[in-house]
Amino acid sequence: MKPYTVKDIPAGSCFSKPIYLDEQFVLATPEIPFSNELTALLMEWDFKEIYSDGEPKDESFAQNADIAKAAESLLNLETNNQDTIIKYADEFYRLFQKYTEELFNQATEAQELNFDAISENIRVACEVICKDRRFLLWVQQNYESNQDENYQVSHAVKSMIIAIMIGSVLKLSDGSLVELGTAALLHEIGMVKLPPRLYLTKWSLTPEERKTILTHPILGYKLLKSFDFSPAICRGALEHHERENGTGYPQKLPADKISLYAKIIAVACSYEAMTAHRPYKKVKDKHSGIMDILKNEGKQYDDTIVRALVYSLSVYPIGLYVLLSNGKKALVVDVDTENPRFPIVKILGMTTKDGKKVVVQTSPQLSITRPLAKEEIY
Repeated sequence: MKPYTVKDIPAGSCFSKPIYLDEQFVLATPEIPFSNELTALLMEWDFKEIYSDGEPKDESFAQNADIAKAAESLLNLETNNQDTIIKYADEFYRLFQKYTEELFNQATEAQELNFDAISENIRVACEVICKDRRFLLWVQQNYESNQDENYQVSHAVKSMIIAIMIGSVLKLSDGSLVELGTAALLHEIGMVKLPPRLYLTKWSLTPEERKTILTHPILGYKLLKSFDFSPAICRGALEHHERENGTGYPQKLPADKISLYAKIIAVACSYEAMTAHRPYKKVKDKHSGIMDILKNEGKQYDDTIVRALVYSLSVYPIGLYVLLSNGKKALVVDVDTENPRFPIVKILGMTTKDGKKVVVQTSPQLSITRPLAKEEIY
């Protein structure tokens, strides 16, 4: 391995291969930038050199400036006003949707994907999600009824958000969260190699068309591998349709052969697909989506991952309209990670003496009876 003088490494650069303190101790993985804070700590601990088989890369480690600025604004907000927070979260979400659409177009037209740039933007998304997952859960509902949006892009972004939430509950390292988020954002990238009519159609596919669709994990794996994405990310794309009971595809892997990222993405993308608009199926409400995933616990999905999903979103996810046991209608506005059965709700049509909305935590005494259908809300 080649030695590098710590004080000479540019802040914000990353290495093409892992960084080591010595021959065995890994200091940072390739997707983690070399920060001023890390330099200061190493100098304080009297580590004047680090080692790597890779090269520092500064210029190619590009960050989307708009996404970075929106994230900084959101993370530095000094207010508890929900409307203001939603406004800033909505801007971040909108920009990430736009970025992802450009990414898919780039993969389709230019046949190019920049691993470093994507990883850096995922790192920013991880910061936002881990700071407070409610930021993006609040705004997702604004996009769920838009039937004109590119749902391949929407599915990618929402699956990424949910996957990172699950990974956070599972206490994955920062570097692993970035890898997981990258794999989740690109897990369906193989679809760009298929005719759009196959996945945009409202009609049932023929057996031959079905076989063609089933090749997208392999196509995605080959595409990501050709652009030097890490083996873990490539496997996440390849195995996200594998199932615990061995009934998945493309390899029908048993549970112990499926990678962790693929297990997480399987749960995240299945839940998102159940609860989002598609031209070929009816939308399920978020509670029904959670319950369907729970029914498959131990069959199709990993038990630990399913529990992490429930603790991330609760049994009654944010944005769901519900009927309470006292007959009042309410909107779920927050979750209690210690008690996923009893989220926090805003009661519709009720205000305090000073005009504020009535927000309470549900409990065994004031429980949720059932979700409300759209026509029942008002």
